[in-house]
Amino acid sequence: MTGAVFTSRLSGRQLRDSEGFSIGRVRDVVILPSASGEPPWVLGLVVTMQRRQIFVNLGRVAEVSVDGVRLSGGTIDLRRFSRRAGEILASELYGKPAGSGRVLDIGIAPSGLRRGGWDVSALAVGHGLSFLHNSTTVVPWDKYQELFKASALSEQLIQLRAMHPTDLASAVEVMSAARRRELAEALQDEELADVLEEMPEQDQIRLLAGLGLERSADVVEEMEPDDAADLLAEMPADQRERLLAAMETVQADRLRRLLRYDATTAGGLMTSNPLIVPPDAPVAQVLAEIRRPENAPTVAAQVFVCEPPSLTPTGRYLGTVGFQRLLREPPAMTVGQCIEATGFVRPELSEKEVARRMAAYDLIGVAVCDEAGCLLGAITVDDVLDRILPTGWRKSEIT
Repeated sequence: MTGAVFTSRLSGRQLRDSEGFSIGRVRDVVILPSASGEPPWVLGLVVTMQRRQIFVNLGRVAEVSVDGVRLSGGTIDLRRFSRRAGEILASELYGKPAGSGRVLDIGIAPSGLRRGGWDVSALAVGHGLSFLHNSTTVVPWDKYQELFKASALSEQLIQLRAMHPTDLASAVEVMSAARRRELAEALQDEELADVLEEMPEQDQIRLLAGLGLERSADVVEEMEPDDAADLLAEMPADQRERLLAAMETVQADRLRRLLRYDATTAGGLMTSNPLIVPPDAPVAQVLAEIRRPENAPTVAAQVFVCEPPSLTPTGRYLGTVGFQRLLREPPAMTVGQCIEATGFVRPELSEKEVARRMAAYDLIGVAVCDEAGCLLGAITVDDVLDRILPTGWRKSEIT
């Protein structure tokens, strides 16, 4: 409990971007009760930005302290905050009875169960009106577990949210339409996107049909570009165009580029946002980027070194570096000095030939480049496995 940050002390503190510039102020903390007696999960922050309240997932946060919150980089969603089923705001717990006293504050700390996550760790309880009252005591959160008790429906949804996306996708397939809608409403956009990525495209389309155009666009924006492109390719053309028109311009343009490629080619397999770094980036900086919790293991396994710009299509592609090589090099060395491989494939190469080359050379990923040698995207080994495994493999029993 000694390392806890108390939520009331976060309220009003600045939210800063990765460069340290203030972009908003923290107003509250969003908590989700957990199943099986585990500590409640801190989902993120309610932040006031540009005169609106938005939700900032803690996966986008590099540091939380009583001095404020600093983002790890990238973009954040500017849509208004909308609370999902079962979620609790920390401020709602202030003043709640706790034994003979009342809750004055909620302590949160880095999770011991969820990599990169935060949990509720402690409660400040007292008989006074302020945290500084001399009768205040700090106790473990589970001394008053009843404060985090959810309704029967919320408890079921919480248990579902705690499942791995693959297992949750399997559970969704046998749910009634009504329960499916309840779950979709309970999940944050990023969580629902993770589930969709594990479902067959036709099931994805059916689930999105019940969300409405705006929410569907928000969820598809959170999907990996290659998975989102596969989904869009299965839609009727008019439905696809309506969805793309409702999306942010940058994401829509990226998906339109992917949709130009045949699904059975390298271009149809690739994702357009692998980890891309400039050659003069220090090893320490690149390792910090790799460690970001939102990076999937297959994505974080290597970085693609390119001349600016660092968004696809990039400047000239220079090569790849595996994270194990980076761990062995001095922190101040530039990543351009660590390049291990420079091979790439063209977007029109067949998926079978891509799989053959990756197997022959024991590759965990391969760059896809255009005629000018600019990086268009990358293919990871899980992309290839998804394509070459038989249809319906997700539904097969694992033995």
